[in-house]
Amino acid sequence: MILYLHGFRSAPGSIKATRLRQHMAERGLADQFWCEQLPIAAQAAIALIEAQIARCSTPPTLVGSSLGGYYATWLAERHGLKAVMVNPGVLSYVSLAPYVGRQTNLYTGEVFDFTAQHIAELKAMEVPQITRPERYWLMVEAGDEILDYRHAVAKYAGARQTVLEGGDHGFSRWGDYLDDILAFAALA
Repeated sequence: MILYLHGFRSAPGSIKATRLRQHMAERGLADQFWCEQLPIAAQAAIALIEAQIARCSTPPTLVGSSLGGYYATWLAERHGLKAVMVNPGVLSYVSLAPYVGRQTNLYTGEVFDFTAQHIAELKAMEVPQITRPERYWLMVEAGDEILDYRHAVAKYAGARQTVLEGGDHGFSRWGDYLDDILAFAALA
């Protein structure tokens, strides 16, 4: 099973989540995909994801984009899971600090308040160093306009890494890697 964790101000209707969901459905794996709207508060988001992990009959693979990659790292360490990080937030409590205030979800239009308490919850989840890098696959595009991909390359040293020139924070070549993600998750 793949648990897809979307990023900040994103949703299950994001381009990457939608493409992966469709790709899996076309291969008869629709029941092996999970992606729900994650709460803004990190603790609530983790509780929702951990409830789904507990329902899985076999260990799922996490696929996290941006803030979802930050969550995936914490969950992979805590539960011994495999994880694919796509242009992940490495220090989300730092990179998201400028967003404290009123925000709008890019896909749902929901308006919400992002607070210093949300930042504190993210800081409490920091994973200073990953263990067992073989569980991880980092996918970054050097043209990410929001996060410096080099931070992720250093954080996930020793892990499988796909580092592409150009691109953007949305990971423009996502469609090229869907079969590889299924293989990484042992679903292909």
